[in-house]
Amino acid sequence: MPTTLTDTAIRKAKSRLKPWCLYDTGGLYMEIAISGSKLWRLKYRLKGKEKRLALGAYPDVSLVMARERAQGARTLVADGINPLVHKAAVAAAEAAQDTFETVAMEYIALKLRPTKATSHVDRVETRFKRDIFPYIGNRKLPEITTPELLGVLRRIEGRGAIETAHRALQTISQAFRYGIVTGRATTDPSRDLRGALAQVKKQHFPAPLDPNRIGEILLALDGYRGTPVVQAALRLGSLVFVRPGELRQAQWSDIDLEARQWAFHVTKTKVDHIVPLSIQALAVLETIKPLTGHGKFVFAGARSPKGDRPMSDNAVLMALRTLGIAADEMVGHSWRACARTLLDETLGYPIHVIEQQLAHSVRDPLGRAYNRTQHLPERCKLMQAWADHLDKLRVLAKPVEPMAGNVVAMRG
Repeated sequence: MPTTLTDTAIRKAKSRLKPWCLYDTGGLYMEIAISGSKLWRLKYRLKGKEKRLALGAYPDVSLVMARERAQGARTLVADGINPLVHKAAVAAAEAAQDTFETVAMEYIALKLRPTKATSHVDRVETRFKRDIFPYIGNRKLPEITTPELLGVLRRIEGRGAIETAHRALQTISQAFRYGIVTGRATTDPSRDLRGALAQVKKQHFPAPLDPNRIGEILLALDGYRGTPVVQAALRLGSLVFVRPGELRQAQWSDIDLEARQWAFHVTKTKVDHIVPLSIQALAVLETIKPLTGHGKFVFAGARSPKGDRPMSDNAVLMALRTLGIAADEMVGHSWRACARTLLDETLGYPIHVIEQQLAHSVRDPLGRAYNRTQHLPERCKLMQAWADHLDKLRVLAKPVEPMAGNVVAMRG
């Protein structure tokens, strides 16, 4: 294709008293300003109207590069696309890739979701969207300063959510570190905020330890009149003392009723774990299986007829409150704390065996991490002894009248 421009002609071109042009083919030309700057332009027509597109400045954009850009623009015009609009859209998309919100959501999708529990990832995402994105979400990472981040965290502190502020700082730092390794940031401004937030007051989970009160609570749980699924969760929770999320998301595929074992992966401590099932625990599971055994989850949600979604986070807590058991006496973790104490002090089991059954990260006297089958025969005896002990406390306790309101069917 013949052309009228050469590199030599471009280099020799000098500024004049008025802007002037050197022309190539296909609408490409060079505008030479009074100042001497040489700017590439493309003239084209779209829907009958003449338009011009800037393609860059010489010598940063050479003649060959200008022709390539011009050809790309002409291809867009042939497809009915305005190169000016397309250029602006590409620039906006490239800029959006560097915003804090884009980087943080990418970090969640690529790093957190494949490795962490869904409930944990959802909480992190909610924290970003509620407390962080409204203030710095549309900012590019290099523009965000340490004082600006402190202001975001102070807002969270201001409503008394001290622990949430600390967690927000942690997730902000994780997003920045991801931004660094992906080339969209060079530093983490949150690192200088260590120690800037109010200290979190450590609070232990409430745990009833009085034998008679434990028996009363067990009788109350037996008298629950909500849905069978929630009732089964209340009963099994006391027998297996796993974490609330682990109980809620128990899957039938992980439970072997014949072997009397429930085996699953603990996402919190990243270990495989086995829960030996007592006779009492088996009875609960056999009772609930006709209702949810066709689906994925043992404690399927009431709005999940196929059993492909577990009951809600608050189902057990709401049931406890309906029964009149206050938050300062029992929460979802309380059976773990209760078992940890009574198995040691009352039933006399070794601490390392109890910790193993709690799925804590424990090591043997030589510093080796226990595997999931370590002490399994002894843990089987421990779980049966625990279930028998609860039965004993239930029998010895004074019967209590059902609490008012214990006729409300709880939603899973």
